[in-house]
Amino acid sequence: MELERAAVERILAEWPVARLATLSPDGAPQLVPIVFAQSAGALWSPIDGKPKREGELARVRNIRRDPRVCLLLDDYDADWSRLWWLRLDGRAELVAAAAPAARAAAEALRAKYPRYASGVTPLTRGEPQLIRIAIERSSSWRA
Repeated sequence: MELERAAVERILAEWPVARLATLSPDGAPQLVPIVFAQSAGALWSPIDGKPKREGELARVRNIRRDPRVCLLLDDYDADWSRLWWLRLDGRAELVAAAAPAARAAAEALRAKYPRYASGVTPLTRGEPQLIRIAIERSSSWRA
């Protein structure tokens, strides 16, 4: 059974983490957990200041080469009557943090994640940019 639209909206507003799949140069999916927020009709994720490997991240290189992405949000519970998942397919782009839409998205991220609001974790690192994901298709399931 699919999730109701109201449940999808609640999940996108409140759920703390998703798995982002991008495509590597050989076409293999690469997954990474991300934080995200809704703003201006899209989902946004920062390249934040948490410690990472040096250089450009694989997800950024992958998006530059092929913008097709997939997000998976899910909840597992020992009580299987409470299980659900939400899959979002779309196209991603890198947006400079100074762009008006990105500034609004940054505020949405700070509102959702206290570590960004408090400055404990910088919202961006290196070249300030955010990932904007335009959702093209969704599918879901719930018990």
